[in-house]
Amino acid sequence: MSLSQRLGQGDSENAKSFPDLSKLSEELNPRYEQPTTSDNSIKNQVLETLIQSLGQQLYSGQVEEEVLEQHVYEAIASVISASQRSLTSYDRAELVQNIVDEILGLGPLQTLLRNPDITEVMVNRFDRIFIEVKGRITQTDLKFSSEEHLRRTIERIVGQVGRRIDESSPMVDARLVDGSRVNAVVPPIALDGSSLTIRKFSQDPFTVKDLIATGTVSIDAMQLLENCVAGKFNVVISGGTGSGKTTTLNVLSSFIGKDERIITIEDAAELQLSQPHVVRMESRPVNTEGKGQVTIRDLVRNSLRMRPDRIVIGEVRDAAALDMLQAMNTGHEGSLTTVHANTSRDALTRIETMVLMAGMDLPVEFIRQQIVEAIDVIVQQNRMRDGSRRITQISEVVGLEGSVIQMQDIYTFRYNDDPASKHPGELISTGIPFHNNNPRRGNSSSSSILR
Repeated sequence: MSLSQRLGQGDSENAKSFPDLSKLSEELNPRYEQPTTSDNSIKNQVLETLIQSLGQQLYSGQVEEEVLEQHVYEAIASVISASQRSLTSYDRAELVQNIVDEILGLGPLQTLLRNPDITEVMVNRFDRIFIEVKGRITQTDLKFSSEEHLRRTIERIVGQVGRRIDESSPMVDARLVDGSRVNAVVPPIALDGSSLTIRKFSQDPFTVKDLIATGTVSIDAMQLLENCVAGKFNVVISGGTGSGKTTTLNVLSSFIGKDERIITIEDAAELQLSQPHVVRMESRPVNTEGKGQVTIRDLVRNSLRMRPDRIVIGEVRDAAALDMLQAMNTGHEGSLTTVHANTSRDALTRIETMVLMAGMDLPVEFIRQQIVEAIDVIVQQNRMRDGSRRITQISEVVGLEGSVIQMQDIYTFRYNDDPASKHPGELISTGIPFHNNNPRRGNSSSSSILR
């Protein structure tokens, strides 16, 4: 196992017995101390030593992990010994951990990524790093040494997944080894310097019980959603940025049978399905020659030739919506996806707009008819004022009356009007049964979520 993998797992015993310092505190302190000037001096000397021995190969990725690891530890031992600093075993371990993070990890971000309480890391510029903990955003005292340091870290991240970022391609979506989602923006479009956003994902994916325990959804509503997935309803999860759509999509996907062939399609692979018969595909941007782009729409079209029982699309945000509707209407029941929208009704409008982006001169009535025939259930999820994520609406698409799509709410959210209360409200049933006039829908009444 490589050192970078051990660091990502926070395995201090394997990482040459250097402790994971972020775990020494039981409670997260959102203000972190910046390394001292003396520590930075030692770091710089270690870097100079490595550059002398490895040259530009240090950051090129051409050096094998074990070889680079050995060079790093030899350089650290040499520089610390020459510095004649009086260090306790604890201080030495702390210094070595910082240097290893700097060279083989993601610098000041490595400690944040190891902390399970942090859900998002946001670098506005090299000297401004923010984190999200339990829905609250806090600035840390950590910072990169320079813009070049931050830029080098970004290039290391995107290089690991075969992507690039430069002035001609200043935006990129990528992922870390653990699956965390990464977005990076660099000048000239980032006016104040490079920006990096990391959406962390737990090594242990959220389960049904986790969503219920955190109050995201009620037990009876989750039983309904389980039956919808088992009954091969086509489900769309709608919500704003950071509302927890992907987490809910991952949980609902767990209700798909283990004997079904599942094709997942994403911009950056995030879904963590446990079923044995899963094929994962990821879109690809253009290469340095301006060629080789593979879009979500391309992947949706190709998935139809792969004999899928289920198609799970991480997010639909463009003309791929047309191909998704066609897939749902041509025998691929039980598909799941997410869209950005504020309400269930807005989600349908958004899908209609995205279909028009395909450039085909389709009548609006025809598009709405396709939507009604394809989509069965819309799950609306919002981020509340206290930072928690809640499912606020479960709606069924029941038909088309004239030119208006008819929907009915099965569950709605009753908001707490008391501004002093920490409880945002609760998801309640409207008492309206499913319309259930589509012959391809199943009627699964058994629930296993509490087993």
